[in-house]
Amino acid sequence: MCGIAGAYCWPDGGPLTDRLTKTLAHRGPDGSGRYDHRAGDGEVHLGHRRLSIIDLSETGAQPMVADGLALTYNGELYNAPELRGELESAGVRFRGTSDTEVVLQAWRRWGTGCLARLRGMFAFGVFDERTGELTLVRDQLGIKPLFFVRRGKGVVFASELKALAGELGGSLKIDEAALVASLLYYWVPDGRCAFTEAEKLRPGTWARFCPDGQVERGTFWSLRQVAEEGAAYEGEFDLNEVITESTNKHLLSDVPVATFLSGGLDSSYLTALAARQQPGISAYTIGFRAEDAKFEAMPDDLKYARQVAAKFGVDLHEIEIAPQVLDLLPRMTYALDEPIGDPAAINTFLICLAAREAGVKVMLSGMGADELFAGYRKHLANLLAVRYQGVPGLVRRPVESLVDRLPVATSKRGFRSVRFAKRFLSFAGLPEETAFRRSYTMYDQQELLGLLNPDLAGTVDDVLTEHADTYHDNQLTDFVNRMCLQDSRMFLPGLNLAYTDRSSMAASTEVRTPFVDVEVVKAAFRIPGDQKIVGRKGKMALKQAALSILPEEIVHRPKGLFSAPLRAWMSRDLAPLVREVVNEGVLVQSGFLRREALQKLVDEDASGQEDRSKHLWHILTLEHWYRSATAAGAGRADNQGVS
Repeated sequence: MCGIAGAYCWPDGGPLTDRLTKTLAHRGPDGSGRYDHRAGDGEVHLGHRRLSIIDLSETGAQPMVADGLALTYNGELYNAPELRGELESAGVRFRGTSDTEVVLQAWRRWGTGCLARLRGMFAFGVFDERTGELTLVRDQLGIKPLFFVRRGKGVVFASELKALAGELGGSLKIDEAALVASLLYYWVPDGRCAFTEAEKLRPGTWARFCPDGQVERGTFWSLRQVAEEGAAYEGEFDLNEVITESTNKHLLSDVPVATFLSGGLDSSYLTALAARQQPGISAYTIGFRAEDAKFEAMPDDLKYARQVAAKFGVDLHEIEIAPQVLDLLPRMTYALDEPIGDPAAINTFLICLAAREAGVKVMLSGMGADELFAGYRKHLANLLAVRYQGVPGLVRRPVESLVDRLPVATSKRGFRSVRFAKRFLSFAGLPEETAFRRSYTMYDQQELLGLLNPDLAGTVDDVLTEHADTYHDNQLTDFVNRMCLQDSRMFLPGLNLAYTDRSSMAASTEVRTPFVDVEVVKAAFRIPGDQKIVGRKGKMALKQAALSILPEEIVHRPKGLFSAPLRAWMSRDLAPLVREVVNEGVLVQSGFLRREALQKLVDEDASGQEDRSKHLWHILTLEHWYRSATAAGAGRADNQGVS
């Protein structure tokens, strides 16, 4: 895994590329390089920071240049051996064993036609010296990031937004629609960016920039199309074989590989498969301070992780997370690029940091299984909501009144079941798309409008419409797979893959996701929804596959949480900071948020009547991000505060 950056037909592009690349040093501490060439009446500069994983020699150094093509590449290509063999049989001679060289030669032979054949995670820029064209590419599922800014004929790009914002911050403007979306979801959707002029290259697409200023764009892979083709599939396949093959390919490395092992189904399944392929593999798991776990009513995942490790001969490393949250909050906000309010990013960072200190550069994660196989509580809850709507109002109203009066916590402990019940009732009576959105977002429409400046009401409508348009943009007749598709298009790249990339790379560690693989995705959407959720049990197709290697007590254990004890942190470590943000925060002072609405969230959480800990955590994240963005010189969308 690496960091890439570059400038094309951009004033002082060479020094700018050096500065961008330096900002990305954490992504590639093992080496750096720069390539320069004429591009029409301008120049192109490609920068690279290397994290050596495959072919540790200089033949894998980048940017890689050969016969008129130059490539700066961030990623791993898991079918590189097969493509290498095909290219060699066609007469191609390779200098080394890196997958970078395979990508370069595949591009030379097939151009953009090679992209759908690449199986892996990647983002890269390739320059053709003959035509003077620069092409940017991002992988099918959005595992690896790529940000860029266009001005006139020029473009500047980087693996992380912070690099661009740090250099162009004085001229970039904060996109308030992205911040509104961030408040709603607690992350910024992949189709938006925190700065108005910056873009994220969309998953499965490429963009070609020409010396005359023309820009060409193309799509080489469509998740919607894959899902619709899966719905029409009538053949048979062995899901365990598909996942086993993907896991084995994700173990391809010239350096040690370890796994995340929470003790849940997904990480346990991958760890067991990896241990069968690489006996004695290391795994990392987390625990929390006993008082924090009790206050949060968190399940004991450690015992399951230990059980899996013992059964499969895994070298388990346990990390107790009792972080200095006040110190970590600004650090993580910087690392994550955009306002992302998921505390799981802290877990990922601390695990990767511990692994890196032990000499491990590569980790396998179970990320993506819940989205693809309907493993989140919201999937089952939305199915139950349809049934709940058939319950007579005379029965529903007393139940709803009772649940509304119940506290979610006392001063000593939290009540998870009450939290879940309140959450369920907040969306159970709504139409399908609205209910699904409400089941995992932070606010309903009226709550969001009440929190924000009134001038942003139209922006709220735009953000909600964006979710609805994406949800309905398919021909699927299967309710469960509609939810899975929406999650795979929005939730997975916008939140989980984004925080995993940024927080792991902040620790100079590569995280690979065997479930987020084109072949696994194809298989997942060939499975009908009634085989994913059976009765009141989710992820059943994956559980059946996992029984081929895991014991039943692991497969059918209650779902674990890769989260953090937010309520404990909010009531103790972060309480003074919350008060500061409400009374003196820049989000309130700028007029973006309303102080009285923010204070209401604090009061509801403090009384235990509502669980607002996640809301407040994200407010803190957004506050820190906003302070940093405005301090760097970025302006508001209208270049002034909201009036």
